[in-house]
Amino acid sequence: MPNGKTHDAITFLLAVPTFFGAWLATGSTALAAFTTVAFLFGGLMFGPDLDTQSVQYTRWSIFRFLWFPYKVVFAHRSRWSHGLIFGTAIRVIYFAGAMTLFAVIVFYFAALLRHAAPPNLAQIRETWENFGLWARQSVGEYAIFAILSGLWWGAASHTLTDIAGTFIKTGKVKEFL
Repeated sequence: MPNGKTHDAITFLLAVPTFFGAWLATGSTALAAFTTVAFLFGGLMFGPDLDTQSVQYTRWSIFRFLWFPYKVVFAHRSRWSHGLIFGTAIRVIYFAGAMTLFAVIVFYFAALLRHAAPPNLAQIRETWENFGLWARQSVGEYAIFAILSGLWWGAASHTLTDIAGTFIKTGKVKEFL
């Protein structure tokens, strides 16, 4: 199994081909840039090794507490953390939920300090809808798809490297899919 430095090197090595592949697929420099930045983030910060005490996990610094429940729930190299199909989707859903919960807590305490009413569920939903609307208007209709594709490709490059490393060492491929 490759170490963190190897995964990082592969991520940086694939950044330029990722940009050109996304640019050829979309014809848009902006979408290619979004895909590439998301790929780098996916490979360096948002990858499958968030389920262990890894380089990716420690890069979150003071915010690594957000990933502690994920680390406890998912077994390392399981199809739920390293899987090409479910891994990134689970992390995106988990992170959106964790950020929503974190924001609700921050806004709740901010409201208490101002002696105001804390946000309710309708206000939270409206905030997410406004964010989505802003993203589509500012970046374009396909920006979310470009970002999700980049995140997936960043994690997939990690998983495919792990599969190759396992195969070279043992001649077998564990169940990642």
